[in-house]
Amino acid sequence: MFMNRRFKWNVVDQAEPVAFLHPEDSSSLLQELIAARALTTHFQPIFSAKDGTVFGCEALARVDPKFAPQGIAPLFGAAREHGLVAPLDRLCRQAALECAASQDFGARSERLFVNVCPETLMDEGGEPVAALVERLGLPRERIIFEVTEESAVQDYDLFARAIAFYRDQGFQIAIDDFGVGYGGLKMLAVIEPEYVKIDRHFIKDIERANVRRNLVDAIATVCHRLGIKVVAEGVENAADAAVLMEMGVEFLQGYGLARPAALWPPGGTQVPLPRACRSVVSSSDHTFIGDIARPVVSLPPSVPMSEARRLFIGDSALLSLPIIEKECCAGMLHRRTFFEQQLSGPFGYGAALSTHRSVLELSQNVPFVCVEASETLEDVARSLQLRHLDSRSDDICVTSNGKYRGTVGVSALLEAIMQRSLLLARGANPLSGLPGNEALHHEIEKRITQMMHFDVCYLDIDHFKPFNDAYGFDKGDAALHRLVDSIKRALAKEGGADDFAGHIGGDDFIVLTRPQHSLILCREIIAGFEAALPELHGEADFAIGSYQATNRRGQSEKFPLMALSIGIVSTEVNHFDSVAELASLASEVKKLAKNQWGSSVVRDRRLS
Repeated sequence: MFMNRRFKWNVVDQAEPVAFLHPEDSSSLLQELIAARALTTHFQPIFSAKDGTVFGCEALARVDPKFAPQGIAPLFGAAREHGLVAPLDRLCRQAALECAASQDFGARSERLFVNVCPETLMDEGGEPVAALVERLGLPRERIIFEVTEESAVQDYDLFARAIAFYRDQGFQIAIDDFGVGYGGLKMLAVIEPEYVKIDRHFIKDIERANVRRNLVDAIATVCHRLGIKVVAEGVENAADAAVLMEMGVEFLQGYGLARPAALWPPGGTQVPLPRACRSVVSSSDHTFIGDIARPVVSLPPSVPMSEARRLFIGDSALLSLPIIEKECCAGMLHRRTFFEQQLSGPFGYGAALSTHRSVLELSQNVPFVCVEASETLEDVARSLQLRHLDSRSDDICVTSNGKYRGTVGVSALLEAIMQRSLLLARGANPLSGLPGNEALHHEIEKRITQMMHFDVCYLDIDHFKPFNDAYGFDKGDAALHRLVDSIKRALAKEGGADDFAGHIGGDDFIVLTRPQHSLILCREIIAGFEAALPELHGEADFAIGSYQATNRRGQSEKFPLMALSIGIVSTEVNHFDSVAELASLASEVKKLAKNQWGSSVVRDRRLS
């Protein structure tokens, strides 16, 4: 156990234990264990991601080794075979509550997370949990029952009624191991839990695994928009903790933070947390809607209409009032509709009818747009076109992983897009007409920030300089134009809507595309470029496959025909924190392609 001391991350093997009970004696051993109540409890802390303090503990059952030398997990496997899950689970729950009571849990401020099987929730048996909690003097509002998402729930209606029964008694609910079972989203809708605990499978090495990173980010965003707190299980190192903190995950749990122990962590226990390694949105340019979002005065949902009227009248520049409940945007009041509909109404009685209504009630039929901070300006603009806002004066609500961040006026969004378009136009390469380095830098940074999976295809014409010297600059420009035409045709034929082509300079080009498109796209570009070689070199040189030109030493040398070398680097298997890091590896892979004879494509599949 650590307290306010130097912090060390531990990496441990958390493999599942193997089965150990023989079928012929497992039933009697289980019955003997239950009768003897040969269980105790250890507590693993759950830490707040805000300040590293202990938010609560998960109660983990520990069994007498003579009954289960390899732990509790295989014991439940045997219990399922013999129909003894309910009594075994009730024993674990009772042991957890009694151990917590013996350590003065009632006088603490932390929460207690207790694992229960779905079938046990619907089959109380023995002493009801409410009576047990009452007898032990435990605060119900700080007890959270964890229902494993991996368990099959055959009757969702019955299960929902059981959950409602416990919630009505003052307990809270968490979905455990979220993401590993087949009923996750349905259980989320049925249970509407207060907490979701994301399974360690998705957390391990999340700093380097883009697929898991995107999945966790999506889960966190959905949960935050629904007002559900998120716990990340299996946190083992500082890098993964930093990524989770960036996503707004509220609570962290794992062996890298603290192992389970028989004693509840003492008061004042705190774990130093790492600094976030990268912001959710870039601060270097106005590519993302979050960059131009500004916090404005907001209202809690219960305040009366008169407070909204006072704020609007007192500030003529205030266009909208977000209504914030549990850090999430529950609605918005817009100046125009507020005065035209809520105050005046169709017959002039709006103010009288709405005097005692809350701002949340007033906002129920008021449409508003809510977008994530990581969305690009262009994507938000397209979304607004599809939604047909009533007024361009209405503000847009911006969130970070579902939590309120600020607002952006539609006029401010259009101004930012116009300024960005002007910058990009100035950065276009005059020869090819393709976006130049600045636009390419912004596009790659956007994709890295949004944690998109994409391939960077670095194109380079082999022997272009001697070709330019031998055939003249007009032919050199023609070769570049033919390559640009080939890129555009290939993108039109094989590319996707998000593909991007840029001209770095000279004979170097970059194409950004989805991983599944890159190889096909590059082969199509090569085929188009090689089809132009007879025209570019002339029939005679093309027929012999070479031409004479002056080399770098000023000597005449025979050169092969131009070819196209393409190096591909994929963010699907590499994690990049910056454009420079990605460009460096792409250049390295492109050099490998140039070592091949003729046109070639080399794709890097190494892990960083």
